[in-house]
Amino acid sequence: MPPRFRAPLLIAGSLALALAGCASPDPKLYTLSQVAGPVQTKAPTRIEVRSVSIARYLDRPQVVRSTSNNQIAIGGNERWGDPLGSMVSRIVAENLGQRLPKAVVFNGDSALSVTPNALVEIDIQRMDLDHSGSVVLAAQIAVSRGNGTPAVKTVRYEVRPASTDTKDLVRAMSTALGQLSDAIVQMLG
Repeated sequence: MPPRFRAPLLIAGSLALALAGCASPDPKLYTLSQVAGPVQTKAPTRIEVRSVSIARYLDRPQVVRSTSNNQIAIGGNERWGDPLGSMVSRIVAENLGQRLPKAVVFNGDSALSVTPNALVEIDIQRMDLDHSGSVVLAAQIAVSRGNGTPAVKTVRYEVRPASTDTKDLVRAMSTALGQLSDAIVQMLG
């Protein structure tokens, strides 16, 4: 090969290797999970978890680890497997279904066209680590039955993760959502 072709080929090969070295690793995907709680037999028969709103700083693909000192810490390559709002809605519906086995519990994104006789709405205002290292879940819950005025409750839960690892952070968030689900069951009873 003539020398005038070798230099461009060497440069192109070096550039390809450099770009390959800069490629980011595959993201680690996380999902919240159902947490079992006490079973309750007294509840409406059809419950819809209609609306879950998430504070905008949490509503992103990356796992938000904390908001200490007015700064958001995000898990770089650690991402949610689903949008957080729809995942919270699904997990709360699963938690309620386990706790209320005589009820049909579904979320607003469901393909079911069932008229609920109870409606649950949730506003997640915070779900991350505080300065002490505990997961803080702060939320407002509204539960409506029929056409009456909804019952509204403000809740705050703190759960200490087993370690600083993201999977333990996500487990602690799941536990806090279990506690939130327990509060909803009380409101439905």
